[in-house]
Amino acid sequence: MAGKSNKGKNKKVSQNVTSQSEPLIPTDAPVNDELSLSEVPKSEANGNVTESEPVDLKADVTKSDNANPEVQAKQVLVGDVHLFPVSVKSQGGEKLELQLSPGDSVMDVRQFLLDAPETCYFTCYDLLLNTKDASVHQLEDYNEISEVADITTGDCSLEMVAALYDDRSIRAHVNRTRDLLSLSTLHSSLSTSLALQHETGKNTASNSDPSKIEVPELDNMGFMDDVAGSLTSLLSSPSKEIKSIETIVFSSLNPPPSYRRLVGDLIYLDVVTLEGNTYCITGTTKMFYVNSSTGNILDPKPSKSASESATLVGLLQKISSKFKKAFREILERKASAHPFENVQSLLPPNTWLGMYPLPEHKRDASRSENAITLSFGNELIGMQRDWNEELQSCREFPNSTPQERILRDRALYKVSSDFVDAAISGATGVISRCIPPINPTDPECFHMYVHNNIFFSFAVDADLEQSLKKRGDSNLNTATTNNASESSSKPSSASATVSNGDKPDVSNAVDLSNATDIASNGVAETQLAESEQATYTSANNDLKGTRAYQEADVPGLYNLAMAIIDFRGHRVVAQSVLPGILQGDKSDSLLYGSVDNGKKICWNEDFHLKVVEAAKRLHLKEHTVCDGSGNDFKLAAPVECKGIVGSDGRHYLLDLMRVTPRDANYTGQGSRFCILRPELISAYCQAETAERSISQKQVKEEPSEASASTELEHIPEKQVELEADKVTLTSQLQDKSHEAKHEAVQACDSAIEANQEISKDLYFNPNVFTDFKLSGNEEEIAADEENVRKASSYLRDVVLPKFIQDLCTLEVSPMDGQTLTDAFHAHGINIRYIGKVTEGTKHLPHLLDLCSNEIVVRSSKHIVKDLLRETEDHDVAPAVSHFFNCLFGNCQALALKGASGSPHSRSQKKENTSHQASGKSNKGRTRWRSTGSIKKKQSSYLSMTSDSLWLDIVEFAKLKYQFELPVDARSRAKKISVIRNFCQKVGITVAAHKYDLNTATPFQTSDILNLQPVIKHSIPVCSEAKELVETGKLQLAEGMLSEAYALFSEAFTILQQVTGPMHREVANCCRYLAMVLYHAGDMAGAIMQQHKELIINERCLGLDHPDTAHSYGNMALFYHGLNQTELALRHMHRALLLLSLSSGADHPDVAATFINVAMMYQDIGKMNTALRYLQEALKKNERLLGEDHIQTAVCYHALAIAFNCMGAFKLSHQHEKKTYDILLKQLGEDDSRTRDSQNWMKTFKMRELQLNAQKQKGQALDAASAKKAIDILKAHPDLIQAFQAAAAAGGSGSSGGPPNKSINAAMAGEVNTLPRGGRGVDERAVRAAAEVRKKAAARGLFVRPLGVPVQALPPLTQLLNIINSGVTPDAAAVNNSETEIINDSNGHDISSEEKKDESQVAPVGLGAGLASLDGKKTKAKAKTAG
Repeated sequence: MAGKSNKGKNKKVSQNVTSQSEPLIPTDAPVNDELSLSEVPKSEANGNVTESEPVDLKADVTKSDNANPEVQAKQVLVGDVHLFPVSVKSQGGEKLELQLSPGDSVMDVRQFLLDAPETCYFTCYDLLLNTKDASVHQLEDYNEISEVADITTGDCSLEMVAALYDDRSIRAHVNRTRDLLSLSTLHSSLSTSLALQHETGKNTASNSDPSKIEVPELDNMGFMDDVAGSLTSLLSSPSKEIKSIETIVFSSLNPPPSYRRLVGDLIYLDVVTLEGNTYCITGTTKMFYVNSSTGNILDPKPSKSASESATLVGLLQKISSKFKKAFREILERKASAHPFENVQSLLPPNTWLGMYPLPEHKRDASRSENAITLSFGNELIGMQRDWNEELQSCREFPNSTPQERILRDRALYKVSSDFVDAAISGATGVISRCIPPINPTDPECFHMYVHNNIFFSFAVDADLEQSLKKRGDSNLNTATTNNASESSSKPSSASATVSNGDKPDVSNAVDLSNATDIASNGVAETQLAESEQATYTSANNDLKGTRAYQEADVPGLYNLAMAIIDFRGHRVVAQSVLPGILQGDKSDSLLYGSVDNGKKICWNEDFHLKVVEAAKRLHLKEHTVCDGSGNDFKLAAPVECKGIVGSDGRHYLLDLMRVTPRDANYTGQGSRFCILRPELISAYCQAETAERSISQKQVKEEPSEASASTELEHIPEKQVELEADKVTLTSQLQDKSHEAKHEAVQACDSAIEANQEISKDLYFNPNVFTDFKLSGNEEEIAADEENVRKASSYLRDVVLPKFIQDLCTLEVSPMDGQTLTDAFHAHGINIRYIGKVTEGTKHLPHLLDLCSNEIVVRSSKHIVKDLLRETEDHDVAPAVSHFFNCLFGNCQALALKGASGSPHSRSQKKENTSHQASGKSNKGRTRWRSTGSIKKKQSSYLSMTSDSLWLDIVEFAKLKYQFELPVDARSRAKKISVIRNFCQKVGITVAAHKYDLNTATPFQTSDILNLQPVIKHSIPVCSEAKELVETGKLQLAEGMLSEAYALFSEAFTILQQVTGPMHREVANCCRYLAMVLYHAGDMAGAIMQQHKELIINERCLGLDHPDTAHSYGNMALFYHGLNQTELALRHMHRALLLLSLSSGADHPDVAATFINVAMMYQDIGKMNTALRYLQEALKKNERLLGEDHIQTAVCYHALAIAFNCMGAFKLSHQHEKKTYDILLKQLGEDDSRTRDSQNWMKTFKMRELQLNAQKQKGQALDAASAKKAIDILKAHPDLIQAFQAAAAAGGSGSSGGPPNKSINAAMAGEVNTLPRGGRGVDERAVRAAAEVRKKAAARGLFVRPLGVPVQALPPLTQLLNIINSGVTPDAAAVNNSETEIINDSNGHDISSEEKKDESQVAPVGLGAGLASLDGKKTKAKAKTAG
């Protein structure tokens, strides 16, 4: 029982917490979707945010769900769960109350009790349920409460009754106690600390006058120029431990002697308290007590003090007063943190930076005990888990109802996550040679391992295996050690039988006798060198194929669990064990596919039908293939796949390296695994379908669209009336809305069916352009080849140019290597095309840097893998540091003596690269040939120099990516962002201190802190939640806030139950929920959701991931919306730091963030600081994007508004003229943004004229206020010089302005005036945002006028009031359209206007806000994964 406490704990924690704030949404939304979703404000007609609106929104959700029976059914299951109070009596006699649902399992209740401070240290107990009729039920862990009793009747109570300990549960109890006494599991977010500091400072300082708030400048932007020095700022010091006890260790008196076992002794503990007292504690089946042992001899009698307790914590509280006090402090510290900060992440990201100076490594007996046993993922007590049976059983769960699908997804996610975790531990043991192989007489590269019911093998190309076998023994069974002779990347768990089911013993293994001779043979060497790149590629393809068939989810067709682990230069493939494969089952288990390069093909009708069903979902064509004997077989999968029936009777499909067709653009030698991505196949099919659909149904669509629009036109009129009467939407209106939605869904379904009909012939033959012999008529084969050529041409001629264009227009704006890779894959582009993308974007410096550095990093990764693979354990840190010095410094060989004979010699290098696409040397293959001499292994890295390494990199890039690195690539790579990218790809951790990359050897051996495995896996995602999010995004884009809110809420609730809170999809949900709540007027709720997204991103993606940086940027803009500018600027500082680490200072997103920072300073009246940031943003955009880019126009417009706020209308007009010229050139004069810029020019001119008119009439300005504005410019002559060039192009004019406009209101202008700065910024986003406003207004959802001012300094306010007196009607007309929009770094347009009373609110998301989230016992909760 005790052991159950640690498993599902974290999922439940967050559920309690997040249930009361509105649900979160999972999505893989592209950047532009974020932009178009951001402009859907809802408010009262007067522009003030109403506090009742969020409530109305929730009411609308409830009504809309009730109106639709299908939605209502889902809601009962996963939405608003009905909760009932149940009191709990703990073992210690305390009473607490839980809010439970009849659907909660007993394990869920245990999770609640583990989270409650009163019961967190109880682990071994039974739960009794006392009902109203006085009956008592004992609850079994895996039952739901509703199966035992009905708690809806009330008067139910739970009682925790102490259960007996056993050997396993008492050890788990001790481990749980140790965990409770440590704060290492508390992961505090910097955002939490910032807000707490701000709240503390606010309580101690008077802030009644906003002008007296001291807002720090962001280190005067100096940190952006010293990225290397900012490494120390990324990592915050770990939570300071609260010491409660000196030591708790298992006593050397263990195990108890037999005569003591017979009376219940299970364990002995030695404890030293803070008071310095030493105790020997006996743990029995019933309790813990202090025995009388004092020396080396056991005295089991209880001590005179007779201290005993059912729990270890209870006993320690009795014998140590200092422990009792410290334990209370620990619980208070954990309770004060955000609940998400206590939740553990299942697969946390590798960290590339380690603490520096190194933390002291202190004695810790508990830690050493845990590390003594090298289990490598094994359970120390109990049976090993049967991963395959667990996984396949979960797939067989029923999934006909929403609740069944949630339970199925939840089980699959949990088992898959546990498998990956165990695979990582096992692979580490395999690579460390701590786990023996099952075929030790085979060559080392062909060793296979079985550990913890997981099959491990090295990724080795099968062509090499074939060569070895042919040279060794021609009579060996070819199926014994390889998966597929043409395409296998690894021995699989099926490799032991496949064709004849022979057991993989030594007799059937590869003959090792000639291995050394073979390795020295020229042909084998060539094949070995040629195949290494294919080795890694084919393993990746197999994983992608496995994932594709899992998502196809065809009943009766199964796949093995799979993970790829890269560690120490080796790639290990981990799979669940195929049933019967290790038992030597002699039955003919291969039913489908081939194991010998198509010479013999097996076929089974039942298996074929299942494969055909999956092929339809994967766009694969059923086709005919001829085997070596001339027999024809109909297949719907790659020839080399293997359909095997396991001993459990299930049909398994393995070796799925080519579930998409070959890339016709790459058909040369060494490109056999160059296949198209599944995303491209989907995009191509959609494009073809759309093209055919337009030509066939264009006439039919027009009348249906007209009728649909007529139907919807009547709804907004009634909504407007209801809003005017301040009444929520009626159920009748909701019925009409749902009728309209239902019709739209039906129309959509019919359209999908029609598209499916049209695209029925869009299937691809995966075996074209291969060596396999296709059967059938020539026309059909030619048509299949042409089909694949068309898809490949679509990639080359359509997708690639569009992607390059999107990069140049910032529609897609990757920040680092990972986001660049994600962008490639999302568009269906393979990374091998990065050379072509680099060529197309080399006119933009930031894109040239990003792409060329990614090529350098990827090339270096393959070289360093060879280095790591041949380096002995004691040389790893010196080898890595030397490699870093060669890559980033100017390092010469450390040992020139061995250079000539080294595998690194240039002649050998060139000879090898002439035979391979990867351009890699044979240096890493020493392991595969033979043990090799230590001298050679040492010289392999000692003889490396900077020049030789960079020659290898350039050569690799040319051969692999068809790209000639620029001559200055070496100097371009001397950046922290490149080091970060490289470390993340290889799994290296370096010390977080300042590195001088201009020296010859910037790295020392002591700077290399760790090597970690890098993981690729196929953990499933929740498709249902994903679909809900996508639908919600469409509803939000249409201005349907209530419907979007309902969909997002439901998606979040589902995800919470499936994955728990620590998941990337949940973070996306939080972002979208924050967006919806903000637009609904609930700023407090929006900040709370955004804070959750930030915490999850930090934990699941990494502290310095670009998404984490944008989360900080969003938090800053939300805080600024509440007039908490100081807190907002601190978040902006963190966002800029993270952006500088991931992309460097030279990136358009950094410039966009500068604009946001400038607007914040404007709003608090610090115009000089604001102008500095705007100037820097302008410089960056002109240098990175060019003087005629739209983002440069954004900077000019922002400067024009800033000068307008200072009364410098002439400069405003000049800069707006620059804006207008750029927009005119890029967009044309008919574009709305060009016209808006022209209107701004007129506005500034009118204000200038008005000012002149006032002077002529003798109306003098306030001299002091005017002088204030002029002094700002005089104090910074660099600004005047910087804008002299812009001033030369200007005109003049003046006009008055309204007295109530804030500075940032003027800066932002009309909603659709200009595209705003930020990630993924483009003009289309603003158009979409404006369209959303129109649609929302058309439905009666009043769009908030965003012109209420934020506090400004009195001198500038006075200046504006004087200038703006006597405003003309024309000027007023223009200014009435002004809005105050701040564009965040993700491209979200965020309003900074709020009600005056909200400006006094304490930081939202912390303090009272977060404290309210901690109502685990009394707040509503959603059901989570156990």
